[in-house]
Amino acid sequence: MTVTSVPAHVPADRIVDFDIFNPPGVEQDYFAAWQGLARPNGPGIVWTTANGGHWIATRGEIVRALWADTARLSSEVLAVTPGLGEVMRFIPLQQDPPEHHAYRMAVMKGFASRHIVALEPRVRDVARDLIVGLAPRGQCEFMEEFAEILPLHIFLTLIDVPLTDRPRLRALGAQLTRPDGSMSVEQLRDAADAYLAPYIAERMAHPGDDLFSRILAEPVNGQPWSVDDARRMCRNLLFGGLDTVVAAVGMAALHLARHPDDQAALRADPACIPDAADELMRRYPTVSVSRNLIEDVAVDGVTLKRGDIIYLPSILHNLDPASFDAPDAVRFDRKLNPTRHTTMGVGAHRCVGAGLARMEMIVFLEEWLSAMPAFRLDPDRPVRMKGGNVGACTQLPLRWD
Repeated sequence: MTVTSVPAHVPADRIVDFDIFNPPGVEQDYFAAWQGLARPNGPGIVWTTANGGHWIATRGEIVRALWADTARLSSEVLAVTPGLGEVMRFIPLQQDPPEHHAYRMAVMKGFASRHIVALEPRVRDVARDLIVGLAPRGQCEFMEEFAEILPLHIFLTLIDVPLTDRPRLRALGAQLTRPDGSMSVEQLRDAADAYLAPYIAERMAHPGDDLFSRILAEPVNGQPWSVDDARRMCRNLLFGGLDTVVAAVGMAALHLARHPDDQAALRADPACIPDAADELMRRYPTVSVSRNLIEDVAVDGVTLKRGDIIYLPSILHNLDPASFDAPDAVRFDRKLNPTRHTTMGVGAHRCVGAGLARMEMIVFLEEWLSAMPAFRLDPDRPVRMKGGNVGACTQLPLRWD
C-alpha cells in the first residue's frame, strides 16, 4: 500500500485510511469490511490516502450513476494499481464511447445467446463429473475442488485452449484482481500475451468455432482486426474469464452452507433456481471498477477534479438500503431483472459475459442441489476471504453426511 499527500480540493472530513485490497477484517468477512465504510447518514464519497490516493463512492445511487457516466468519466485508468491501465490497454473494457461501441458489438456477437445455450450441456457435464468425484467423500475444499474448476474449465473450452493450462492461467487472473506484489504489471501483461500469441495467430489465419475466432471474424467499422487490437481484446477476455464467476459461485455456496432453509427451499422447488441465482448474485457482489475524471464533477457536496480516480464498488450499491429493500436479506421471490443490480456492471460497460455467468450459476445450483446431500460449513476449518478488484473466498471448507 502506498500513501500519498491529500490534494487541496479534498475536504478534511472526507479523508479515510482504507485500502481496497485489504479492508479491515476482510479475511473473515469481505462484505462487512466494505459495509463498514458506508456509514448511515455518512458521506456518499470519501477520499482514501491508500494506494496513491483516490475517491471511493459509498452510496448506492452514486456508485451506479457514476459507473454509467461515460460522458464525464473514462474507463481508461482501469484500476488504482499504478500503471495497470496504461500497460493492459484492454479492448473493450478500457475504451470510451464512441470508439468503444464498434469493438463491444463485435465481442457481444461472440457471446450471442445461441452460443451460450449451446454451451449449457457442457457446463452440466463438467458439474456432474466434479460432483460424482466429491459426493462420496463427505467433504471438500469448495473453492479449490469445484469453484475454481467449473467456470475456468468452461471458459478454456470456450476459447479452445488446453484445460491443463487452468492452474497457470488462474494464477495470472488472481494477480490482476488481487495482486500480491510478486509480478509487475508489465510482467503480468507479457505473461498473458506470450500465452495468447500462438492462439491469436492461428485464429486470425484459420478461424474456428471458438470465442476468439467468432469475435475476430467480425469487422470493426468495416475493417479487419489489427494484430495489436486482437491482442488487447483477447487479453481482456482472458483476464475477464478467470475470476468473476469463480468468486460468484463461491459466494453462493457459502450462503447456502450457512442457510440450510434456503437449501431446502431450492431442493423442494427447483423452478425458482433462476430467480435464486439472480438474488444470490445481487446479494454477494464482489466486483469493483475504477474511473478517471475527464472533467470536474460536482457530486455529494464535493468537486471531483479532472484527473482524479474514483473507485466504484458494486457491493455498496447492491447492499444499500436506499437501493434495495432489506438488502442484506436473501429473498428468492424478489424476481429482479439482473440489470437492476450492479454485480455485472451498468450501462455501456456491463459485463459482456453476463449471460454466460448467469447460466453457469443456474447450472451449478441445479446440479449441486440435485445430487449433493445437505451441506454445511466445516466447523474445524475457517472460511477465508480476500479483497481486491474482485473479492473472493480463498478457502471454503464444506461437509455433508
